[in-house]
Amino acid sequence: MLKKLMNIMFLSCCEATLLMEKRCAEDISPKENFRLSLHIRMCKWCRIYQEKLEILDGILKIKFFQDGKVNINQSDIQLLKDKVIKNLNI
Repeated sequence: MLKKLMNIMFLSCCEATLLMEKRCAEDISPKENFRLSLHIRMCKWCRIYQEKLEILDGILKIKFFQDGKVNINQSDIQLLKDKVIKNLNI
């Protein structure tokens, strides 16, 4: 009984990250928002991921949606790819 209740109340980290991404793109239900908030309060790693996601989302909104136009060129895309690969140490 307790295990079933835990599965209903608490999200896995995988489910939490998907909800974080969904919340950036669109609204999530109050139930999803409550479960996500509860998970973020308890999980250090998801809290860190949420902070980084908010920073990245803010940067992307500023960079690519200035003046209502999308300003993406190939050099920006390649620069971003190079930075990601460098940070992943691949």
